[in-house]
Amino acid sequence: MMEKGIYLYCFARANSVPRLDNAGLDNPNPLFQHPFRGITVVVSEVPMEEFTGPEAESRMKDLSWVAPRAIRHEEVVELVMRHSPVLPVRFGTIFSSLPSLEIPLQRHHDAIFKFLEEVTDKEEWVLKALVDREKAKDKILSQILAEKSGELAALAPGMRYLREQRIRSEVEKEFNRRLKAASKEIAKELQGSFTDFCERRLLSREVTGNDCDMVLNWAFLVPRPTLPDFKTRIDQANADYAKQGLHLELSGPWPPYSFALSLEPEAEA
Repeated sequence: MMEKGIYLYCFARANSVPRLDNAGLDNPNPLFQHPFRGITVVVSEVPMEEFTGPEAESRMKDLSWVAPRAIRHEEVVELVMRHSPVLPVRFGTIFSSLPSLEIPLQRHHDAIFKFLEEVTDKEEWVLKALVDREKAKDKILSQILAEKSGELAALAPGMRYLREQRIRSEVEKEFNRRLKAASKEIAKELQGSFTDFCERRLLSREVTGNDCDMVLNWAFLVPRPTLPDFKTRIDQANADYAKQGLHLELSGPWPPYSFALSLEPEAEA
């Protein structure tokens, strides 16, 4: 018979999550809850050979295999999040048995319990800032040339050409200066409406499929009571910076992946 492992989705508060009759990552195997000292561990059984062994590495690079399972993993965490604060675990975290799962759970119990308390009634919201970098730089160049038109007109042709080339070479620096200033101002405008914040990795156009460049990728931990105020401030910032070609996109609520603890599982894919 195929050896079974324990696949871990997330941790939740004890007695908060109703009975889970949903299918787990591996469709024949349902989700179940494992209680441990005031914490509920949401897990399901999976074939160990799918995540360990010589073929596991190549399998984890196969998008057609990974994508539906990663989506299901996210669906399970979001399902649990409807009933309890959660500490999500990244895709592909498995253990050989429940006793082996309890080893790191015992070691990190207090930190997990504290995390669940800290994210109670809070949600992760992600703010991305998008801009067409080349169009924005062209606009900056046009503005500078217009401001210096009188000065440039007074120069001899050769000197004017050199001066224009110098201005063009400084456009990238000016774009970055304005972006940095806008970032600081947006962060300042949002202060008081969130309890935690972190910067996430910027993604390329190829990854996002967007025709604009991602220049900010921030995650916020927002208390539910302050969410309306948080969204209002985002809308105002969007209006303020639209003329600069900066567009803000807010998405959520998400499980608090950006703020999750780093645990040490027995086996990971």
